[in-house]
Amino acid sequence: MSNGIPTVVPQPAVPATTIKPTDLRGILKYVPRFQGQIFIIAMDGSIVADENFSNLLIDIAVLRSLAIRVVLVHGIGHQLIELSVARNIPISNADGSGVTDAATLDLAIRASSRVSHALVEGLTQNALKCATTNAVRALPIGIIRGVDQQFTAKVERIDKDFILELIERQVVPVVSPIAFGPDGRSLRVNSDLLAAELAEALHATKILFLSPAAGLEIDGVVRREISVDALRQILQDEPARVSEYSRSKATHAVKAIETGTPRVHILDGRIFDGVLNEVFSNEGVGSLVYGNDYQQIRKARKSDVRLLYNLTRAAIRREELIYRSQQAIEKNIDHFFVFEIDENIIACVTLYFYPDRPQLAEVGSLYVMPFYHHRGIGKKMVDYASMVAKERGATMVIALSTQSFGFFTNVCGFEEATKDILPEARLKSFEESGRNPKVLVRKLA
Repeated sequence: MSNGIPTVVPQPAVPATTIKPTDLRGILKYVPRFQGQIFIIAMDGSIVADENFSNLLIDIAVLRSLAIRVVLVHGIGHQLIELSVARNIPISNADGSGVTDAATLDLAIRASSRVSHALVEGLTQNALKCATTNAVRALPIGIIRGVDQQFTAKVERIDKDFILELIERQVVPVVSPIAFGPDGRSLRVNSDLLAAELAEALHATKILFLSPAAGLEIDGVVRREISVDALRQILQDEPARVSEYSRSKATHAVKAIETGTPRVHILDGRIFDGVLNEVFSNEGVGSLVYGNDYQQIRKARKSDVRLLYNLTRAAIRREELIYRSQQAIEKNIDHFFVFEIDENIIACVTLYFYPDRPQLAEVGSLYVMPFYHHRGIGKKMVDYASMVAKERGATMVIALSTQSFGFFTNVCGFEEATKDILPEARLKSFEESGRNPKVLVRKLA
């Protein structure tokens, strides 16, 4: 680090990836999940300056066409350094995380204007309405460890009603890292921090950090996915394991998830179709930091037996589930998992293993109270059971269904199979039941 300017060495861009027409079916399964939700897309200044910038704007136009709401946040570090060199004016800090003196703030305002204009111009060329805003109110950080941070600020509040009104009017808000203090004067905010604050205020579903790096690098290797708990621990105990150019985004990814954003993606903004591949595929092209999706799921206890019996009675009457007495549920309680909201059980699922087929597990007795339908809880229960099965060594899960097979195949990624896949004991009960359910299978990657 020199003159407060962090040394960021851009990595070579990953080879371009393109979504083929044959991939559209795969994309479409994500559309209902994301329609109407808010994505925060945070671009480093270097990405706005990159030749792939125009393609990124097309990706954003695609997201908007699918009724995904987008808020754009941009950095200015690249442009600020360029202005500093061109005008021979030293700057105190480039990324808004250190001291911002008066000369640096002046150049930052100019750099921000340049980047905001580039975004507005590009969005206009893609027939998207957009607007820069003064929706971010900030306060000077003050003196940290004896050093006056001068014009560097923290977010005090975000005028979320203003931003949401723009979104409702089909306008893409463009938010710069120049915020405004109580007196209306300009202050500098780190753009990664700003993205996390916006995500919290707007209850965003995702943040996508676009930088000139392949993803989140830990121990010299790009991690394709990591839980927020694991990342938090690394940042607390051994922050040097996270590469310097990844550290700010890693820190603010943790902050965002802790304040309610389920997913944070860190990816190379120079990849053609990179945003679409990251959002609309399981593999992605960058790094995913994820929260604990399953914190409301727990193993069932004996005290839950009566509740489980009452919960599933309606489904049994409709022949969606096999009848189980309270005694039968109690006998098999170790196989049940439940989903709680405010300490009330609103969903359940079972997971069975076969001693003679250790690589195989069965998901069953899936039920969600009707009031909680269409909230992704059923899928979450199946995904959780599959995760547990995988942790215990299974490579495949099966499900037998008479009425919900469409849910398993269309939403959960199961495929129809023949009954020959069933273990001998399970095949016998299958044939004796007379229910003739479809046999479905899901391979665990």
